[in-house]
Amino acid sequence: MALHIPPALHHRRFRLLWLGFMISVAGSQMQVWALFWHIRTLTDQPIALGGVGLARIVPIVLFSLIGGSMADVLNRRVMMFITQSVMALTALALALLTISGQITLWHIYFLTAIQAIAAAFDGPARQSLVPNLVPAQDLPNAFSLTSIAAQTGAIAGPALSGLVIAYWGQAATYLINAVSYLAVLWALVMMGKVAQQAAPAQRAVVSLPAIREGIQFIRNHPIILSTMIMDFFATFFSSANTLMPIFARDVLHVGAVEYGWLSAAQSIGAMAAALVISQVNEIRRQGPVFLGAVVAFGLATVAFGMSRTVAMAMAGLVFIGASDSVSTIIRNTIRQLQTPDYIRGRMTSVNQIFFMGGPQLGEMEAGIVAQLFNAPFAVITGGIGCIVAVVMIARRWPQIRVYNGDEPMLAGAPAD
Repeated sequence: MALHIPPALHHRRFRLLWLGFMISVAGSQMQVWALFWHIRTLTDQPIALGGVGLARIVPIVLFSLIGGSMADVLNRRVMMFITQSVMALTALALALLTISGQITLWHIYFLTAIQAIAAAFDGPARQSLVPNLVPAQDLPNAFSLTSIAAQTGAIAGPALSGLVIAYWGQAATYLINAVSYLAVLWALVMMGKVAQQAAPAQRAVVSLPAIREGIQFIRNHPIILSTMIMDFFATFFSSANTLMPIFARDVLHVGAVEYGWLSAAQSIGAMAAALVISQVNEIRRQGPVFLGAVVAFGLATVAFGMSRTVAMAMAGLVFIGASDSVSTIIRNTIRQLQTPDYIRGRMTSVNQIFFMGGPQLGEMEAGIVAQLFNAPFAVITGGIGCIVAVVMIARRWPQIRVYNGDEPMLAGAPAD
């Protein structure tokens, strides 16, 4: 199969956002994994690592629906500029507190919560902006490239975090992240104005009825609802990233540099899978492929939990990332193509609660189970739980088992 320039990259504004997003993700992922290492340095209690999940999920639940409604009413590009700026400032605050030697667990939790509030508004605006930058036929390719950008950054970020911590110190990871947000801000300035479908006059406000309309839209469309619920339970059971410092130090007995590579392993697999999908013009039988990818995700999680060498752990994590990348690309394509533009922000905000709520609550669950038993047990049982969830959800919503990918857009768009 000859390589070619993916069609979505022919669109200048998407190309700008894609490049800026890739750089920013590298900085963000560097900070995420550095935070876990930082907390493990401050305390050896697994439950403290789970506290990061709580600090993230509460703001997401409280503000995502509002953020989604705003993304359907306000200018999505302007919203992103504000949210990216806030996240840059919080990263800078983490760096300054660390340099001064005053940082505590509560500082980390508080600033993580501030970043999560910004992310609750940023996610719906960013994901809803992508369909405004490329035509519908290039949207699956755009999401594949977005996954590549995310995974490229997620490989570079964690790998660099170990090196930066080892040679320049913890604070440097936060400073680099603060600077990385400038890439997205630059892209947003350079792309200029972006047209988006206006909401009908009666919906052109941020209100409880507008939020309820978004929730009702999802409830009325099982193909979207089932992918969201699958997303939540799969990541709830199989999320244990915050336990990586414990695996590195206490199970595999390695240091910060090896920890960085372990942290990047999932993204190596994810990027490889996304690169393959980016070269595929059309994906058929998307429902069965999605279900198979989530089952593989659970099996790979079990394999990682059973590993006792760095090589085995890396292999398990690579397969976790590859299977998760396939499921992410397909579920994002299903949701965006099956949702009219006027309500995409609200759909994305509900999805964000599932997408971010699952892993963050899962990190808490993994921390509690690891505290009661041990880290490998927490990971292995989580992988088994993920597989059980796939079976139950596929039985409850059979539509996902037969979804092909060429179905027409769901009803519900407003009249022109």
